[in-house]
Amino acid sequence: MAHRPFELARTRVSLFEALLRARDARGGKFPILEDHERKVLSYDDIVRAAFALGGKIDTLIKKRETAGIMLPTGTGCVVTFFALHAIGRTPAMLNFTAGAMNLKAACQAANVKKILTSRRFIQLAKLEALEAELSKFAQLIYLEDVRKTIDFGDKLVALVKGSFPRVFAAKANPDDTGVILFTSGSYGTPKGAVLSHANIVANVEQIHAHIQFDPNWSFFCPLPMFHSFGLTGGAMLPLFTGHKTFLFPSPLQVKEIPKLIKETGANVFFATDTFAQQYARNAADGDLNCIEIMVCGAERVKPETREIYRTRFNIELLEGYGATEASPVIAVNIPGANKHGSVGQFIPGMEWRLEPVPGIDGGQKLYVRGPNVMRGYLDPMKPFGIDLLPQGWHDTGDVVDVDSDGFIRILGRVKRFAKVGGEMVSLNAVEAYAASVWPDHTHAAVALPDSRKGERVILFTDHADAKSEDLLAWCKANGASELAVPKKIVVIEEIPVLGSGKTDYVVLQRMAAERFAEAKAA
Repeated sequence: MAHRPFELARTRVSLFEALLRARDARGGKFPILEDHERKVLSYDDIVRAAFALGGKIDTLIKKRETAGIMLPTGTGCVVTFFALHAIGRTPAMLNFTAGAMNLKAACQAANVKKILTSRRFIQLAKLEALEAELSKFAQLIYLEDVRKTIDFGDKLVALVKGSFPRVFAAKANPDDTGVILFTSGSYGTPKGAVLSHANIVANVEQIHAHIQFDPNWSFFCPLPMFHSFGLTGGAMLPLFTGHKTFLFPSPLQVKEIPKLIKETGANVFFATDTFAQQYARNAADGDLNCIEIMVCGAERVKPETREIYRTRFNIELLEGYGATEASPVIAVNIPGANKHGSVGQFIPGMEWRLEPVPGIDGGQKLYVRGPNVMRGYLDPMKPFGIDLLPQGWHDTGDVVDVDSDGFIRILGRVKRFAKVGGEMVSLNAVEAYAASVWPDHTHAAVALPDSRKGERVILFTDHADAKSEDLLAWCKANGASELAVPKKIVVIEEIPVLGSGKTDYVVLQRMAAERFAEAKAA
């Protein structure tokens, strides 16, 4: 399957049809999927398993009822996803790292009354407390129990349906809801993004038109499928373009993953900067040399991360940019057009515009529109339960600069600016300055209200000897604003992160508010 130009017409299919289209192109016997259990599935295996499982789920989950999926990345999660599509149900991917309160809000917003999960997964991930909380408002359906009820007759029916899948699969309009994903919640309560079948298929087609993938390359994906990067980039992209992919249940296994990459000979790998650094530290020489394309997203790629991969593994890191609301990829650097410090150029089919933000110079707020941009957010108070985007434009909330060649530089989120003494200070810049002074450590900045200066910046760091005066000296020497020097540096053992690998600013904001309140009380 060679590199092809972006064709809008190819996006106008359902997710199940996109799977069947790839099966037709590659052949039903092509081994497309493998996970940590080391069982390899062909396209025929996936389609038949989807019909077998779907036939059982059909009696358990009503039509028009959204089905929650709470499973780790693996072949079981992929089969469950397509089983729901085979019978015309909408999956909502549930973030099992988000906590009971956020998951309850997500289930209520998406009208999830049944959650497909696994006893073994709950046991291995030690999610018994979460299981107990979820059971109070939703019925948990355990896939082990469902599979036990699949008999020879069911398998025979699935075999017939798998031979004529287009006859037996539920019909879906490309604009119907294909999946509900929840935003990471790094700055507040997660919101439900309603993505159509065409949104996900379009993003796959856009990425495939933007980056040249060798037909023989294979993928490795340890990212969670409740995260759009993991679902689209790690699972749907290789499945729909005919590239074998190895699915791994957690990005946190930093010692295991480099070994598996070497063992599987994977050529395409997606990660965040935080995890990429840890993989490099734990990899033996030669472990990652098979990688041809490595894209990092969700956070800024640090120069030292680039350097490690370039010198040790001869890998040129590609930084990309996306949002759950855009299925998720919006822009990405590519081999031969990789501008460090940028997140690359817009992928084909994207429209964009910039609007000034009062008080912020040198960057403007980015709005995007395109075939991959969601219908809207879940809102039970609106018609059909969706708060539709005005004219299809999504406000990313990101302040960016786009150069004359179309490369995008992310300056920060509108929410990630603090007003200190009347001046707008980028909290991302504060973190970058701290990383320049203490490059081997992790830092995160938040802002708190201040009666004298409007807001004050608090820097959290895992560096025990971090001092404000060292940061101030660096800012003076490098011409950076002294307003960006936090008056308070708080040392903590570990910077909290979300399941996606992003910094959890909600937790840090709460910690800062508590400490600040204690300081005032004292």
